[in-house]
Amino acid sequence: MKSWIQEFKDFVNRGNLVELAIAFVLAAAFGLVIKAIVEGVIMPIIAAIFGQPNFDGITIDIGDSKILIGVAITAIVNFLIIAAVCFLIIKAYNAMKGPVAEDDGPTEIDLLMEIRDELRSRTS
Repeated sequence: MKSWIQEFKDFVNRGNLVELAIAFVLAAAFGLVIKAIVEGVIMPIIAAIFGQPNFDGITIDIGDSKILIGVAITAIVNFLIIAAVCFLIIKAYNAMKGPVAEDDGPTEIDLLMEIRDELRSRTS
């Protein structure tokens, strides 16, 4: 029983679990920022252009039923807007970080030569 408790403690205290929890909290907060930008800035612009903030009113009547095609269109437009806003935020963040330095580690040939030399030294 003690080993199980110790394993559980080790699992909970792992750095990855804490980092994952922090990432989840930050992602939730980031989602609120994106939602505010979409609903507070972009959707009012769409409303000014198209006369309404969404396309939910678009329906197709079939007999006594209505197909709510506008709901699907609104979801697709929202997804594309959210993706575009995320893309622009990531682009701005990457530009602010500056260029990423290339890792000038050993090439594949260098590694193969090291392996060859190590194997030769073992057989000698």
